[in-house]
Order: sequence, then structure tokens, then C-alpha cells
Amino acid sequence: MDAPEKFVALTPETLPKRLGDLPALTHRLGGDVSRWQVREVGDGNLNLVFIVESPHGALIVKQALPYVRLVGESWPLPLKRSYFEYHALTRLAASDPGIVPVVHHFDEQQAIIVMDYLTPHVILRRALIEGRALPDLGVVMGRYLARTAFRNSDLCMKTRDKKQAVALFADNVELCDITENLVFSDPYFAAPMNRHTAPQLDGLVAILRADRDLKVSAQQMKHKFSAQSETLCHGDLHTGSIMVTETDIKVIDPEFVFYGPFGFDIGMLLANYWMSFFSQRGHEAGGSREMLRRELLDIIVDTWKTFSATFTALWHSERRGILYQSNLFEAQGDGLASDQALHHVLHGIWVDMLGFAGIEIHRRILGLAHNADFEKIDNPDVRAACEARALKFGRHITVNRDALDDLAVINALAARLDQDVVT
Repeated sequence: MDAPEKFVALTPETLPKRLGDLPALTHRLGGDVSRWQVREVGDGNLNLVFIVESPHGALIVKQALPYVRLVGESWPLPLKRSYFEYHALTRLAASDPGIVPVVHHFDEQQAIIVMDYLTPHVILRRALIEGRALPDLGVVMGRYLARTAFRNSDLCMKTRDKKQAVALFADNVELCDITENLVFSDPYFAAPMNRHTAPQLDGLVAILRADRDLKVSAQQMKHKFSAQSETLCHGDLHTGSIMVTETDIKVIDPEFVFYGPFGFDIGMLLANYWMSFFSQRGHEAGGSREMLRRELLDIIVDTWKTFSATFTALWHSERRGILYQSNLFEAQGDGLASDQALHHVLHGIWVDMLGFAGIEIHRRILGLAHNADFEKIDNPDVRAACEARALKFGRHITVNRDALDDLAVINALAARLDQDVVT
């Protein structure tokens, strides 16, 4: 048996030589590697990302590194995360066709994924910072969230297939560990890698870290994250993990994939919409962003409304797993009991979604990995004021998640807080 090939990180100079004989690349770029143009464009926390262009076409080459790029070699990470990302992309594509980039090649030993180059797509977060909303965003993402949640769960899958899927992704331990610590615990004490806008937020940070109800709620959500293997979760679904044009939306970067709660992905995404909402006052140098703020709240409503409607339709058309079996309900002529069960499931997702959303807001302002939505606000006083409103909102929806049942009321609270003068 041949010895495993030693991992070597790609560079723009070495990529054509190392990958130039792969049919998956030459078929789309041509066989003359001297005409390939390679740029390294990775601006995330973990990986190398290259755009490879030629007169014939273009591709993305993504390679995992054996450490956290944001921190350096002092924080090692397993290359196997690219294996999980590859399998996540194939399963998400099967659950909602067209929502993720097409994968053309995967090299497990070198942790390389070759996929479509999305152009003229831009990162959704960038579009929102620039003041652009996207038509149909809430509908497309709500549909994606419902389809992937339902079709990768015990509501739809065969029992053996579901358990094998849980086992496959359960080994993504190190990336789950990052979430368990950086999201659910570190923001609520003086963890070494935390940072926040100081000294402006020092007082509010001290209050939040002393908030018993908030810390208990955060650990309750961490408990759900760790213990509830309900469905396949992207694991890091935010506005930086979505690429858009006026007519197309793609989800990228599911390397934090795991089996977890139904409400996790939708909670993380809505949190990022709310953070974009609260950040807009810091981006008004070019004019009022009032219309975009209203559109963002509408996107939140559309996302949940579409999620709920799509999940309901799948409940009635694709519920063939071991949960809430139709022979207990519809087969006995008791559709009302089925509706009652559906209402119970959706309510549980709603409550969890609010909890996860509030915690995500806190970790993006108080933890290690911050959002450009706030970071691009140069004036620290203005940035801190936007962040403070978001922190207060996040605390409210997390601690009071069981008592909140109306998205209009929640968005009205966000709008009121957005008007507050923060001192």
C-alpha cells in the first residue's frame, strides 16, 4: 500500500503544476496551465481559497489548513474538516437542488475541494454593508432552511440512513468544539481571545457577564446544540456564507456541519440579519438607510414565514420517517392530531431559533470572530452604539424566548431599540 501523500499547502505559483493534470480542472480551464491565472482570495478565518481563471473558464479551489488561519499554527485544526464540508455540500445539493456550488473534484488527503466559481456573485454581507437588499432572499433562504432541515431528519429519512449520517458527521469534533466554546461560553466571561469595542462597551459587557438569567439561557442553548441531533446543520450560516446576485442565491462554506437542533441554522441566519439591521446607522455617510432597515425586517419575516410554510408542506407530503408516523394520525382519519403535532414541532423550532439568534448576536460582538457589519464602522463611538442596541436585543430574545410568539412584536422591539440614544 502506498504511503499517504504528505499535505502541502497550495500557493498561486504551485497550484497549476500540482492540479494541472486533473480532468476536472482541464475540462473547464484547458490543458495549457501557462494560461491559468491564480489568485488567493481567502478572507475567512480558516482556509485558503483560490480563483483559477483561463480563457476557457474559471473555478474555485478551496484548501483547508492544519490550523486556524485567523490565529496561526498555535491553534491546530484537522484537515478532515474538508471531508465533512464535501459531504455536506453533496447532501445540501440533494435536499435543495441548485442552492450550493457544484463540486467538481475532492482530494481528501490534500483537503482540496474544487467547485464552481460564482460570478458575478458577491458575499451577501458585503451587499448589505453597501446598502443593497436582495429580492426574494427571505423566500429562497426560508425554503432552503426548511428543505434541508426536514429532508435530513427522522421526519423524512430512513432510520438507518439517518443514524449513519449522524455517525458520519459526529466526527467533526474540533469544529463543534469551536462553536461550543466561542459561541456559547466565551462571550460571558473574560476569555483570553475575546475582544469588544472598549472602553465604550465595558459597562454593558460587565452587566451581561453578571446576568444570571442570560448565562443560564446560553448554557441551555449549548445543551441543545450538543445533545439534539435532529437534522443536518450547515453550522455556520451567516451573511458571509451566502453569495448573491439579483437573480441567484448560493450557500457556501458548510465546514462546521453537524447534526443538531432544527432551530440552529435559522437562528444563526436571522441573528445576522438583525445585526445588519442594527449596524445600518453606522453606514449612513452616503445617505439614510431607513428603507434598507425596513427591508431587512421584512426579510426576517419572509424567511420564517417561508420556512414554516415549506416545512408544513413537507410534513404533509414527505413525512415518511419514524417520527409522527402517518399511521398514527392521517391513516386513522385524524388530520387534526397531525396538525397539532406539527404545531408542537414548529413551536419548538421557533423557541430554539430565538435562543440561538440572541447568543449569535452576543458572540459576534463580544467574542473572537466579529462581523464586518459592525467592524466596518470606523467611528468607535458610533460602532459601540450600534453594538449596544444589538446586545440588548440579543439578551431580550434569548432570555424571553419562551414568552415571545409574534415576529412583528420582536421586530417592533428591534425598531424601538434602533431609535434609542445609547449612553
